[in-house]
Amino acid sequence: MHYLVVSFTHKNTNISTREKLAFGNDLEKETFLSKVVDCNYINEAILTSTCNRVEIVASVSNIKNATKSILEALDEKSHIGIEELENIVDTYEDESAVHHLFTVVSSLDSLVVGETQIAGQFKDAFKFSRDKIFISTKLTRLVNYAFKCAKNVRNATSLGTGSVSVASTAVAQAKEIFVNPKEVKALVIGAGEMSELTIRTFLRDGFTVVLTSRNIKKAQLLATTIIASNTSYHSDMIEIEPYEKLSVLLNEMRLLVTATSAPYPIITEDLVEEVDFQRYWFDIAIPRDIETMELKSVKVFAVDDLKDIVQKNLDSRSEQAKHAYSIIGSMTKEFYIWLGSLGVEPILKKIYLNSNEIINKKIQNAISKKFIRDEDKENIIKLCQTVMSEFLHTTTSNLREASKDSESDRLINTVQTLYGLENLEDLEEKEKCEQALRKN
Repeated sequence: MHYLVVSFTHKNTNISTREKLAFGNDLEKETFLSKVVDCNYINEAILTSTCNRVEIVASVSNIKNATKSILEALDEKSHIGIEELENIVDTYEDESAVHHLFTVVSSLDSLVVGETQIAGQFKDAFKFSRDKIFISTKLTRLVNYAFKCAKNVRNATSLGTGSVSVASTAVAQAKEIFVNPKEVKALVIGAGEMSELTIRTFLRDGFTVVLTSRNIKKAQLLATTIIASNTSYHSDMIEIEPYEKLSVLLNEMRLLVTATSAPYPIITEDLVEEVDFQRYWFDIAIPRDIETMELKSVKVFAVDDLKDIVQKNLDSRSEQAKHAYSIIGSMTKEFYIWLGSLGVEPILKKIYLNSNEIINKKIQNAISKKFIRDEDKENIIKLCQTVMSEFLHTTTSNLREASKDSESDRLINTVQTLYGLENLEDLEEKEKCEQALRKN
């Protein structure tokens, strides 16, 4: 068994490519994952699709063939072309795959280092694969440890403080443009998670928000929830406007953030007029909400355009990031030691149980044939067990030491074959892993 990560992120792809790779709904995800796990080389798979990444984490029997199958499935979905996908993809195998996943879930691989969303997004991806039975023990164990690692990073560093999401980064950029927030209202389009983060950050920084959404009831509920969450907020800090007024709002307001899940641009050039004031629009959706347009009075910032402020964020967190990476490195090694022990200990236990069964059987046979006296039975059993323990001591020590290696699976499988043992998959450990995950 091998771990594999097939990765397309803000580091190796532009926003246009990520739009083509992005999965817009659960049906698309389920169809893709069904195709992936149907491959003979892929046992389990998790798909993460966010504004900055499309990644597949998998448990596979053959890395080369599994990678090829995943890329073919992505090409069928995106029509980008196999050669182009092969040229830009980053792949991580075994220990590097584990290290990469720990880095992602700990938010060290995010566009905004320390952002708080990726852990929740990956947890949702894991739950989706678990509920659809696209994963089993191998990835459950890995994900459990990834969240354990993220928790350690969170507790040991201050990476989760400050501007720690794409939404808050966009607001920070807006605040640099509009030094006095009281002079301008911020239009927010959409009523999802990203919009909520945006609104909360706008209110914290002193802006008044105008909220619109196709789902007006959801927008009203979101506004009510946010206002109720902070005693310093009052109802006129968030104004709700019907979505039908979007074209009017676009041509009246100077500041806009849009973060919908629409599969196509909702702001097209025919809705926008040239005006005599400058507008600043932040499109933090993937696929993008704002159509490419040439208007002098509109400055559009997409996700990839926020890199300057992101770099400032990274510079201020560099020391904390170094400490976080050291934690991730240590926990990657710790994971393999733990994983190896899960495979070795049941084998050793079974070997000793089998040897005890043989001892008891042979001694009972010897007693029945009058070779030994019944009253000597206990002493002879202890002697035989001592001999067997001494004989197996080297085997036991070497197996436990070998289990610390990331390639221990092959040796464990060989030992199972040599000793004629059945597949000792630790189902109890799987349940423990899932219980621990629910606590994170």
